[in-house]
Amino acid sequence: MFKRLLYALILTLTFSSALSAATRNPTALIETSMGNIKIELFADKAPITVKNFLDYAHSGYFNGTIFHRIVPPSPGSNIVVIQGGGLTANMQPKPGDRPPIKNEAANGLKNDRGTLSMARGGEPDSATSQFFINVKNNDFLNRPSPDGAGYAVFGKVIEGLEVVDKIVATPIKDLNRVFKGVPVTPVVIKSVKVVK
Repeated sequence: MFKRLLYALILTLTFSSALSAATRNPTALIETSMGNIKIELFADKAPITVKNFLDYAHSGYFNGTIFHRIVPPSPGSNIVVIQGGGLTANMQPKPGDRPPIKNEAANGLKNDRGTLSMARGGEPDSATSQFFINVKNNDFLNRPSPDGAGYAVFGKVIEGLEVVDKIVATPIKDLNRVFKGVPVTPVVIKSVKVVK
């Protein structure tokens, strides 16, 4: 009798452990020219956005793109971010963008320090490959701000926040009216690889 109970308990624990592992959020490593950033992706809260990000990562699309936009802390600024994932070092869009995805900003996640969100245009459902990392709590980007839709959080930095801080502090320049806050020395995304 005792052996049967012990066997049943072991089976239950094994099954729940396997189920937990299967539903665990994936993690990925962003290797940059200024250091590595490890991230957890919230597949449970932003499944469309995470799948989109992983599709780009698996295809190697992010390799050789840059963090092309830095918004550093400044008096009266609503946001502080580093943005990348779509342009190459010569400030050209990398070919191979996938179709835009649905904005998942209604998932309850906030644009707090260290979280990753999708960059988008004026239309809420216009995000493709570009993402940004929030360097401070950017409440202004939470739904319904700034335009009723908000910006969809889909992950967070779990290691390497000091690299994010180093990137946001890098010297920047304005190239023209479109490209502002461009790092003087390109901050290259060497690769994005899923590690779990």
